[in-house]
Amino acid sequence: MQLLGSLKSRFHASVRLKLLSMVLLPLFVVLPILIGLVLYWGSMAYDRLLIFKVGSDLVIANRYFHEVVQSVGSNIENLAQSRRLDDALAAQDKQLLRKLLIDAKTAGGFDFLDFVASDGNVLISAADTESIPGTRGNRLTWLVVESAVHGQAKTAIDLYSEEQLGAIDITLRERAHIQLLATKNAAPTESTSESRGMLVHAAAPVLDREGKVTGVLEGGQLLNRNLDFVDNMNNIIYREDSLPQGSHGTATLFLDDVRIATNVRLFHGTRALGTRVSKEVSDKVLGQGATWRDRAFVVDDWYVSGYEPILDSRGHRVGMLYVGFLEAPFREAKVIGLAAIVLLFVMISLAGAVWSLNWARRIFQPLERMNQTMSEVEAGIANARVGRLESRDEIGALARHFDELLDALQRRNRELENYAGALDVKVAERTAELEAANRSLMDAQKQLVMSEKLAAIGQLTAGVAHEINNPIAVIQGNLDLARHVLGAAAEPIMGELRLMDAQVNRIRTIVAKLLQFARPADFAGYVEAVEVNSLVADCLLLVRHELKGGAIEVTQQLAATRSAGINRNELQQVMINLLVNAIQAMPNGGVLTIATGDWEDKGVVIHVRDTGHGVAAEDAGRVFNAFFTTKKQHGTGLGLSISYALVERYGGQITLESEYGQGATFTVWLMTEPQYSADAA
Repeated sequence: MQLLGSLKSRFHASVRLKLLSMVLLPLFVVLPILIGLVLYWGSMAYDRLLIFKVGSDLVIANRYFHEVVQSVGSNIENLAQSRRLDDALAAQDKQLLRKLLIDAKTAGGFDFLDFVASDGNVLISAADTESIPGTRGNRLTWLVVESAVHGQAKTAIDLYSEEQLGAIDITLRERAHIQLLATKNAAPTESTSESRGMLVHAAAPVLDREGKVTGVLEGGQLLNRNLDFVDNMNNIIYREDSLPQGSHGTATLFLDDVRIATNVRLFHGTRALGTRVSKEVSDKVLGQGATWRDRAFVVDDWYVSGYEPILDSRGHRVGMLYVGFLEAPFREAKVIGLAAIVLLFVMISLAGAVWSLNWARRIFQPLERMNQTMSEVEAGIANARVGRLESRDEIGALARHFDELLDALQRRNRELENYAGALDVKVAERTAELEAANRSLMDAQKQLVMSEKLAAIGQLTAGVAHEINNPIAVIQGNLDLARHVLGAAAEPIMGELRLMDAQVNRIRTIVAKLLQFARPADFAGYVEAVEVNSLVADCLLLVRHELKGGAIEVTQQLAATRSAGINRNELQQVMINLLVNAIQAMPNGGVLTIATGDWEDKGVVIHVRDTGHGVAAEDAGRVFNAFFTTKKQHGTGLGLSISYALVERYGGQITLESEYGQGATFTVWLMTEPQYSADAA
């Protein structure tokens, strides 16, 4: 919304954008919409043409299929009415009648041909010379035979079971059996094979010379694996060069949803017998009895397909007739055609845009130059001008008046700048004087405060040291005398005596720190080049008893190559103080990291990092102040202040980085060549 509002505001504030929008709107808004509509309608029309074609192909396939069916029926009916059959029946010669049936079966391309009595039992078969009446089952169960018995010839599609095919001819049962193959998008099934047979089933009445029905001539043609049938159908519908390069037509007969005769190919040219139609097609054609004319997935690719149901003699949907052609070449042709249309539109749009922009530029160029000049003036380019323009209309006149206005404004600004420059010089001089005086005052004040503090602490420390050391010496002497006099009798209170010794030593340490803080020059040692890496190792040995028995992990990253100009003992005192503070900040254990490195070309830097509780933000600025401590019962508040004073004496410093709860890092910056401060001197 914010971006949209920004664009809207910019549009309302720009004549150039309004003019460009007016010129380019038809080209880049209306024309793309028109292209989209053309693509949509063109694609839909092209798809409808493909559907219309496959519909026409399906009509041809249906006619061919019914002609084949009717041809079988016509051949049966012609044989039933033939003089040869009448003579054979009149002669009552079964061998002659059987030979006639065998010859007719071969000539007509039938898979079985039988002469059936009016009661439905097979009397003579072209397949078995030893047939006994009744062994093939009663044939009146078939509607075509029942119709013929009543004097009406009939031809239909019927499904024969595996047993019924075996009763006719064992070879038919073997030919009908097809192993099912797993097919993508087909409905789930537990069957592994199809053993039923789809036959063109025909029967015609055989009349005697008085016109009475004396029997029925029954025959049929098995469609399972009838490859000649689908190949002839495919050759009729999809003749050579009737489809684009790369496409090919296919025809298929289905028994239910299983391909029993097809020229759809699998790998290595194998026909896709035993594959199944997709569930979507099966539901519509076999389930609903509708005709499918649309794209469909056939075995392993998309085809423009036509399916229609095949009905048996009782009107049940028992299979499907299919024709179709590979969609990919047509889809590619459609994409190429539509792409050519889009390219043509784009070329026209670009040409129109170039011409329109060139025409519009003559209008908005003066405005654009004026806008650019205003931007440059706002950016501080005082000499920016619109300049000479070819335009002689109102906009050109406005641009010339604008340049004149800028010239007058520049003259006024130059005069003001001269006055302002003189004033700025005077103000800068007076400001510099005030800042220098302020800095001197602050430095003097800081030194005065520090001197007063040190003088007060020195006087206090000297008096305290004198007044405390005397009673401490007496206490320590009496403690030693008590241990000597009591001897073994002092064993029960030896712990208390040691505690008293420790407290006496603590008092001495506090007094010594006070003296060192108040009069650091009295404790200064000689300066030497200290190798900080080895000093860190020595300090870790001195504080190893503080490391909580292994609860604290120590990590060293010693990369310093330079030395520090400082007294070694004083630097050791500083490092031990920092290490002890870091260890005490991790009462439950943690990681103590000591890292050294070079400080540019000045000296060395030492980092002491812990993972303890850190330093609160309000305390970070006071940790180096004397007597400030967060260790209420154990600290004196002098360790860090003394360390800071020792390092500062040689021109170095100590800094702190900490986030409360995330640990703290104390960094010691040391000079290779010490620079003594005025205070230290």
